[in-house]
Amino acid sequence: MPELSAPQSYENIEGDSRPSFTLRRRPVLSALKRAGDIFISALILVLTSPVLLYIALRIKRDSPGPVFFKGDRMGRFGEPFKILKFRTMYEDDHSHNGAPVTAKGDDRITPFGKYLRETKLNELPQFLNVLKGEMSIVGPRPEDLKIAQDWPEEVKAEVLSVRPGITSPAAVIYRDEENLLQGSGFMDDYLKTILPNKIRLDQLYVRNSSIFTDLDVVAMTVITLLPLLRRTTLDQRWLFGGPFYLFFRRNFSWFLIDMFVTAFAVGISGVVWRLSAIINLGWQNYLLMSIAIAFFVSLINILLGLNRVNWRSASPIYVVDLAISISITMLVLYGVTRLWLTEPWLPFSLIWLIGITMMVGLVLVRYRDRLFTGLANRWLLLRGNKSSSAERILIVGAGSLAEMTIWLLQRSAYSSIFGIIGMVDDDARKRNMETYGVRVLGTTEDIPTIVKKYQVGLIFFAIANGSEQDRERITQLCEATGAKIAVIPDLVKVLERSIKKITTQESS
Repeated sequence: MPELSAPQSYENIEGDSRPSFTLRRRPVLSALKRAGDIFISALILVLTSPVLLYIALRIKRDSPGPVFFKGDRMGRFGEPFKILKFRTMYEDDHSHNGAPVTAKGDDRITPFGKYLRETKLNELPQFLNVLKGEMSIVGPRPEDLKIAQDWPEEVKAEVLSVRPGITSPAAVIYRDEENLLQGSGFMDDYLKTILPNKIRLDQLYVRNSSIFTDLDVVAMTVITLLPLLRRTTLDQRWLFGGPFYLFFRRNFSWFLIDMFVTAFAVGISGVVWRLSAIINLGWQNYLLMSIAIAFFVSLINILLGLNRVNWRSASPIYVVDLAISISITMLVLYGVTRLWLTEPWLPFSLIWLIGITMMVGLVLVRYRDRLFTGLANRWLLLRGNKSSSAERILIVGAGSLAEMTIWLLQRSAYSSIFGIIGMVDDDARKRNMETYGVRVLGTTEDIPTIVKKYQVGLIFFAIANGSEQDRERITQLCEATGAKIAVIPDLVKVLERSIKKITTQESS
């Protein structure tokens, strides 16, 4: 058997032999998935019991042997188990001693077994494996013991960290696997070509698994089982970011958030209004109005493309789009209350107050990461040399390169463990200026004082211009503090040189 190497998707940090993935422990979601597996499996077994009985009788009539095939498979945490399938091969030594993977035209498969494999009906008994807790409805397909034992240890640790499944992204992509394997050397083709890609897909599933991903995989599995679509090529992106995932993550989740913001905005506006006038909406009208406003705002946001915005790194320009969305919604609300509803009637000033409160709330929830980062930096400045769990950073320079550094740090996955104290720059015109909430604290001569005062542990050298002598002086000041130094490359200059080189080559 050819040796199977680790997939190329692993990237180790220098000097670290551990695989780069981190298994996410989500006990609540795991419990919900297990409960769903039990309920759905029991329901399917009950509803399909006549079909199961018919298949069992046909198998017995088709060829001698047992109804079920019980194969050795590698389960969760490397525990072997017996997978259940309807038998599709002849019960003889040739079938038992053959390759663990079947190829096109395999003479071990019975006539009725061929139909069961094409329709995937032979997999139905695996719902019993799900009920027993050996499998899940969605998860990496369980591999034959002999093949799985040769996996690299890091692959085993990741892929076998979850229950194997009846279906998976790899199972959908390679649903027609038998037709891809032909000739006497099909096992070598499987081990060298198909298996590494299936492992890559399994790793992607483990790293990105969620309830919505599972719904997409189930939906794609059902669709590809339809006769007219069985041979259709399927883009794997639909299995990791399909309609269920996109709807719930991009639309439904924001609708719920917007509904809570709207409910709060309507409630607080009503309280403020009652200080000068009496109005009683009633809790039913209050709830219906909140849902209607949130739905309308979400609809306009979708039309404006705001559901596709990554708000963690979004430009402030999208605040204008939010204002447009809320303004249209408030105009519609005003028109409805004036032309359709007679009780309760909402005055324009109250609708205006609801819109302003909503605007503040929607901007806060969407730009919360940037807000919290700014507040954290302010807190570090107020605490001075008091202890803090965040790594304190000083940026040398206050130009475009420093601005890019701040932007990257604030949007980094490690933003919660970094705290930017401020910047230093020798340009007197930049004194006390702020960029993304980070202020210029002084000149480069103040580096030792600032590092000592705020217990800075990391200095980012982000100066693009300046003489070599000046850069050497600043470097010596930084080194004398004992803090770690990271030099930020001038990506703008690198890009300019690359463009100039390309232009020169094209002109020549």
